[in-house]
Amino acid sequence: MAERILVTSALPYANGAVHIGHAVEYIQTDIYVRFLRSCGKDVVYFCADDTHGTPIEINAAKQGLKPEQFIARFHEEHQRDFHDLDIRFDYFHSTNSPENRHYAELIYGRLKEKGDIERRNIEQAYCEKDRRFLPDRFIKGSCPNCKSPDQYGDACEKCGKAYAPTDLIEPRCALCGTPPVRKNSEHLFFKLSKHADFLQSVLRKPGFIHPGLATQLQGFFEKGLADWDISRDGPYFGFAIPGETDKFFYVWLDAPIGYIATTEKWAKETGKAASALDYWDGGKDTRIIHFIGKDIVYFHALFWPAVLNVAGLHIPNEIKVHGHLTVNGEKMSKSRGTMVPVRDYLDQLDPSYLRYFYAANLGAGVEDLDLSLVAFRERVNGELVNNVCNLANRALSLLAGPLEKRLAPGRAEGPGRALVESALARVPEVRDAFEKLEYRNAIRVITDIASAANAFVQAQAPWAGVRKPETAEAARADLSDAADVVYLLGALLAPVTPRLSEKLFAQLGAPALTFQALEGAKYPLLDRGQPTGTPEPLLPRLEQDRVNAIIKTPPEQAPQAADAKGGKESKKGKDDKAEKKAAEAPQPAATQASPGAGAGAAPGEIEYDDFAKVELKSGKVLAAEKVKNADKLLKLTVDLGEATGPRTIVSGIAAYFAPESLAGRNVVVVANLKPRKLKGIESRGMLLTAESEKGLSLLDPGDVPPGSGVK
Repeated sequence: MAERILVTSALPYANGAVHIGHAVEYIQTDIYVRFLRSCGKDVVYFCADDTHGTPIEINAAKQGLKPEQFIARFHEEHQRDFHDLDIRFDYFHSTNSPENRHYAELIYGRLKEKGDIERRNIEQAYCEKDRRFLPDRFIKGSCPNCKSPDQYGDACEKCGKAYAPTDLIEPRCALCGTPPVRKNSEHLFFKLSKHADFLQSVLRKPGFIHPGLATQLQGFFEKGLADWDISRDGPYFGFAIPGETDKFFYVWLDAPIGYIATTEKWAKETGKAASALDYWDGGKDTRIIHFIGKDIVYFHALFWPAVLNVAGLHIPNEIKVHGHLTVNGEKMSKSRGTMVPVRDYLDQLDPSYLRYFYAANLGAGVEDLDLSLVAFRERVNGELVNNVCNLANRALSLLAGPLEKRLAPGRAEGPGRALVESALARVPEVRDAFEKLEYRNAIRVITDIASAANAFVQAQAPWAGVRKPETAEAARADLSDAADVVYLLGALLAPVTPRLSEKLFAQLGAPALTFQALEGAKYPLLDRGQPTGTPEPLLPRLEQDRVNAIIKTPPEQAPQAADAKGGKESKKGKDDKAEKKAAEAPQPAATQASPGAGAGAAPGEIEYDDFAKVELKSGKVLAAEKVKNADKLLKLTVDLGEATGPRTIVSGIAAYFAPESLAGRNVVVVANLKPRKLKGIESRGMLLTAESEKGLSLLDPGDVPPGSGVK
């Protein structure tokens, strides 16, 4: 029987919005699942809301809601956010479900039958006013380590020290503020200490977990594995323990069981399995892979495998662990506005940008990933927009326009065929990188392939030949080979940026290309007898103000340029000065070589007839390069939809735009300006820009054909 693969992401807690830090894991997992599917693997991807426990009970009470009402709101919100982030689960469930209750009771019963449950009396804080025991989050006080006030009963948010609730200094009930008393209560413990040898053998299995983490986990064995308290006293939002009075399963018992419960729900609703046990009680043909953050390794690598093993169920084959997200080099913070909800991101930007950036920075290790907003914009623009999207735009616009959407037959030899075959030869590198979760290596190869194709187009300059009968077919052949590479890039990027790949396939007029189909694929990739589709804008360039808008810093937290005593200048102050300096720098004169307003006085009024003499047309920049020995000048090749071919325009915008950022951009051109030679190059037109304190912006006529009149 073919291998079946079950993949999970850690369950988001139904206590708040999913933020961009959480998104690292779900994007990492979704990329892997999409890749496996593209390879033809039998894979399912499950997740669920983690819904039980003290924080949800407290926060629901604060809002005057029942816990069930509280978690229902987040269940809908989470699913919507994941969907719009292009995360595709086979099923997204809830731990507060009949399926989860069933399997929690089943597993507990098996643990009990095997003699792995033990009763113990423990001393706990008890609130006489609320008549309840106060575990971890129901009790506050000063940290016993650093003495910081107002800390919860499990760990200090200031120094990070973990402790028991009874260790707090001057403890008080988090609900009413009353100092608690100490009281004994009987609890149920899972005998984790019995399974040290088994767990050591699991940790030694190749591929089970990152070797560095396996070494780190040895610290728990050296201290002696502690048995695990799996019960909580009522009232508690969770499942009542069968046969007990006022005792409930601790959230960390039933939360991972949510993976099994979601499998069960999916099996019932789809009929694709008899039950969850087809996977979780399966044999060698089943592979279970958990993706988690490094902060919950203990639960997944020690407690969970031991519980599953005693219950006679399938332990995970692999645990993939990632690091945390930092923003602009710092830990995410609500006060700084950097704990960005996914919805706030999606309100501003396409998910493809974030998915690409995370992939470009993710490896198989557990190191943290930094979302520098400047690096984010530069990398996405430089690699995804200006490289991949630019290649597609250059090739498909010319094929769809002058060449009437017709591709050329494949060539027996030549640089175009060599380009495609060279790109195909690198597919195994990409496949290997995705398999090993070395996404950044996959992205590196993908961008190399796109860069080589852009260099090929630049060298062949097909725009110069598409409108001349004697050279049109050679240009068609070059563009068809470039389109083959675009097709390949669509397949390689599909796990990372699925909606972008869907657009590429549609604009090529070709079916989706998969990694499975690429096995043994040969030149040409496209059916050259089929017409291409209609090219449309793929992804706009990221502008820094749009990127910055995802962070909503509370006004009282906004950084100051300097302190009241004239202390050290902040980074914000330096940025302000740099921006002011740039704004005050001399601007290029308004000549054919430099669009935009000059520094001189505004001209007087003119007659309409004077203005009517200016012919403005939309154009598309096909290529751009620096002019030798001229720091301010760029040589542009601009398509104005003219039968005579594209124009050369020399523009003084080199200080504001990198050449590689311009190809594919729509522009407005003064089309009837008298030609003029600049640095020996005849310039036939002038680009229009808008000037602000931040510099120059090219005027964009929108998505209209080159040569359209601008009025």
